[in-house]
Amino acid sequence: MQSISVSGNKGSVLNSKLQKAPGWVFVLFVSLSSFVVYACMYGYRKPFTAASFDGISLFGISYKVVLVIAQVLGYMLGKFYGIRFIASLDPSKRAVMIIRLIMIGWFSLLLFAIVPAPYNFVFMFINGFPLAMVWGLVFGFLEGRKVTEIMGAILATSFIFASGLAKTVGKWLMLHFHISEWWMPFAAGSVFVLPLLISTWLLNQTPAPTAEDAVARTVRKPMDKAERKAFIKRFGVALVPVIIAYVMLTILRDFSEDFANELWTETGYQNNAGIFAQTSTFISILVLVVIGGFFLIKNNYKAFQLNNVIIIFGFLLAAFSTVLYHMHLISPVIWIVCAASGLYFGYVPYNCFYFERLLAAYKVPGNVGFLIYIADAFGYLGTVLVLLVKEFITIKYSWVDFFTWIFYISAAGGILLVIWGSALFAKIYKNQK
Repeated sequence: MQSISVSGNKGSVLNSKLQKAPGWVFVLFVSLSSFVVYACMYGYRKPFTAASFDGISLFGISYKVVLVIAQVLGYMLGKFYGIRFIASLDPSKRAVMIIRLIMIGWFSLLLFAIVPAPYNFVFMFINGFPLAMVWGLVFGFLEGRKVTEIMGAILATSFIFASGLAKTVGKWLMLHFHISEWWMPFAAGSVFVLPLLISTWLLNQTPAPTAEDAVARTVRKPMDKAERKAFIKRFGVALVPVIIAYVMLTILRDFSEDFANELWTETGYQNNAGIFAQTSTFISILVLVVIGGFFLIKNNYKAFQLNNVIIIFGFLLAAFSTVLYHMHLISPVIWIVCAASGLYFGYVPYNCFYFERLLAAYKVPGNVGFLIYIADAFGYLGTVLVLLVKEFITIKYSWVDFFTWIFYISAAGGILLVIWGSALFAKIYKNQK
């Protein structure tokens, strides 16, 4: 079958074998390769959050929060830059760019360890910028295929599982090897170098989408400035409530990841290094089972709208489990697992399936990275704003209280926004028909 777009190393023996391999072999190979690549990226982004950096402040803010803000700010700017960069990148350059960007992020952690606090926070900003573009590069190997959902679901579980794994590695290095909080992020990154190189090479062997894939999901290709502008003109109004809902989910997800150590400490699990990986592994499997079956839905528009149902369910699960916890009907572990699962039921579709099916349902030639990076850019902007507001508005609260209210507010607003966005896209689809 003739390939439609360039992806992977077309001349390699492994690439040729994958083109002829049974479907399940192809899915398993690409899914696991992409999973490991993105999980390794987290080994350079999240280990520092397992530390507390107590006793240091800057600009009147605790240093842990300064570092989180610095990295998220860099990550946010990387997402804004990625709107154009990912949308227009030649697919043949993806693998080299993945390695290059992650190595820049790792080198910044070395400088973070060498330069004394509080001047080293700038290197956490530098760390965030290149890492922000890795998701779009990795997902580019998966999109535009009849089996994109199942591969995307496996890939998406990487940022649930890997966040816990990265923090577990970081905590483990400090507890068992007595590595300081400053050197721990760089040391944690060294653990992931070899698997990153191997998995990126394997992912680069992925064959391009076939002609059958293009018929089922539309052709995927770089988008120039005129094409990006035309897309925004057509769908911009409908994207507004969708992006606002995604901003809420991004804020929830980032706080849950970056301050998980504080939340677990407050609920009595401060000396349990494995709690991060244990809970994130369970959440990963749950999300994969629920969402992975989307590829069975052949009708692109129905699958696109079903994403909205899953997202609403996620908001409800996060809010309802919080109610049960405060009624003392469930334990802290069950609450955190259920609430985190709920936010990922909302977050994962926006990162994989929502925009994948949008392009297919409305028959738009282009790439998912362009849309994901628009949503992500504003999502991380929201995270930065909430972090700053939280620090400068002096209200006494516990982490449990903070997460309780943020789950409630996001659920109430998010559900209304998702319904609004669904109605706007339904109107566009009706007019198109």
